[in-house]
Amino acid sequence: MNPKVVTIGLGYIGLPTSALIAGNNIPVHGVDISQHVVDTINAGKIHIVEPSLDEAVEKAVKSGYLKADTKPVAAEIYLVVVPTPFKGNHEPDISYVKAATTSILPLLKEGDLYIIESTSPIGTTEKMMEYIFTERPELENKIFLAYCPERVLPGNVMYELVHNDRVIGGVNENSTQKAVAFYRQFVKGELHATNARTAEMCKLTENASRDSQIAFANELSLICDKADINVWELIKLANKHPRVNILQPGCGVGGHCIAVDPYFITADFPMESRMIAQARETNNYKSFWCAEKVKSARLDFELKNGREPSIAIMGLAFKPNIDDLRESPAIHIAERVLQDSGDADMFIVEPNVHEHKVFKLTDYKVAAETADIIVFLVAHDEFKNLEISSEKITLDFCGVNL
Repeated sequence: MNPKVVTIGLGYIGLPTSALIAGNNIPVHGVDISQHVVDTINAGKIHIVEPSLDEAVEKAVKSGYLKADTKPVAAEIYLVVVPTPFKGNHEPDISYVKAATTSILPLLKEGDLYIIESTSPIGTTEKMMEYIFTERPELENKIFLAYCPERVLPGNVMYELVHNDRVIGGVNENSTQKAVAFYRQFVKGELHATNARTAEMCKLTENASRDSQIAFANELSLICDKADINVWELIKLANKHPRVNILQPGCGVGGHCIAVDPYFITADFPMESRMIAQARETNNYKSFWCAEKVKSARLDFELKNGREPSIAIMGLAFKPNIDDLRESPAIHIAERVLQDSGDADMFIVEPNVHEHKVFKLTDYKVAAETADIIVFLVAHDEFKNLEISSEKITLDFCGVNL
């Protein structure tokens, strides 16, 4: 079966997208640099945690509509769904997008559709267009190029890929309409047509907005800690106002979107994005603050009991009930607490991950029963019904018992 679509990148977005397209009887050739990922998918299995994804992949592979490989092949539509991290100075890194584009350069032909789904700085789609036409000048004005970001919530990706609205922006009107026609085959949400630059900025705007809203909640938590006010009760009461909707604070902000995308704006527009930059600083500071609170609790325990306490770090993922550790503030907190722990016994818990290359993981029930200090960083469902002895010190930075 000749593929109609090539997806480059089979991670948290690329694989669900590939499975969804293949599930609509459109042949998909998925590409990933990891042979392990390729082999896992071709066996009808998955390498990430996402509800309903395992069933979708197994069905798509068995039907023959989904195949994975480490190299792309000729098709009609190419989706770039690769990471776009930032460099050490918080400048966006689009080298993965360019590498993915390079891999399909020899395969592109007249009439093909090229779409970037990776979160990207403003102008990335146009840069890739210039790159393609520089290397393949005979294709100028003969292929279609567009940008269409995902806007899904981990843990509900398979539903939201279908039902959420999509913003689709081409480098010209024909490219926009070509891309809209493609997504209309498997997206039930409304498709909003625009240009590539606006679509790129729309994705960044959405996540910068959420980052700022979370920063407000996190800032409230810092104030309430000093003012001896229960921040969870405060927010609940404030949200009784018909036009107020304050989010819940946490131990910071993680994930490959909210913790990263605002930097794509601040890097290019530093003077115009001062509030966005401050929100990033606030959310980054929150994880440092949480680590310092754990350190203080440890020292207080030692002074009162004459011994080092054992500490349980509950959760490493960047949000509840997933295995995604990308940019997770809980990781940074766990690392800092470990550095300062001395001879204290440490229990690191992440129920959605079987093993970790740095941390030795402990069963959450064992950790909660054994440790003197219980530190909740992620509100996983497993933690919500735990019975914690009143003799233990509990630090809840995520509202696990709300």
